[in-house]
Amino acid sequence: MIICIPNVISPENAAAMRARLEAAADSWVDGRVTSGYQSAPVKQNQQIAENSPIAREMGDVIIGALEHNPLFISAALPNRVYPPLFNRYEGGMHFGSHVDGAIRIVPGHGARVRTDVSITLFLSRPEDYEGGELVIEDTYGVQEVKLPAGHAVVYPATSLHQVRPVTRGARVSSFFWVQSLVRDDARRTLLFDMDSAIQRLPADDHARRTLVGCYHNLLRMWSDT
Repeated sequence: MIICIPNVISPENAAAMRARLEAAADSWVDGRVTSGYQSAPVKQNQQIAENSPIAREMGDVIIGALEHNPLFISAALPNRVYPPLFNRYEGGMHFGSHVDGAIRIVPGHGARVRTDVSITLFLSRPEDYEGGELVIEDTYGVQEVKLPAGHAVVYPATSLHQVRPVTRGARVSSFFWVQSLVRDDARRTLLFDMDSAIQRLPADDHARRTLVGCYHNLLRMWSDT
């Protein structure tokens, strides 16, 4: 399931965040520092160091926004969230086809997060760079994603995906992972579709109340906690 989430943060906040990241020259490192053995050979980008104060500060802003986003909650069913990371692609940088590592260890904390869901939050405006499409292969084929600044995409971390080379300008974004209450993507998709349908039914409708009960019983049955 691939879900685009509009306006996680405003375009103005995305621009301010991007400007602060661009100004943090000492905090950018080779993106391969967070790669596993299978993705490092195909990864060419820059990242803000995970222990950087600016990464923690802006990551908290993003998590705070998502905590109040009903579409994100419905799509991801978050249990644990890995602290957001920030990357930049320019001058032909790219990230070849790969699958995200299954487990991430939170630096300085030791907590393990199972990466069920991947999230990319676009901070650069699409007109400010060429290339840089996020290409995701799922059960419905190959999908290309290039969203306005402040928009995010949620997709299964189990999917094969890549970032195409950026041939003009710079693509700055945040990326991170969610350990979902429901680890199986097919079950999350079913619950998301059911939740979306429930929202379109009248609040006092008997069918709606029945479906709400079915939704929560399925969530209770499939949840890891």
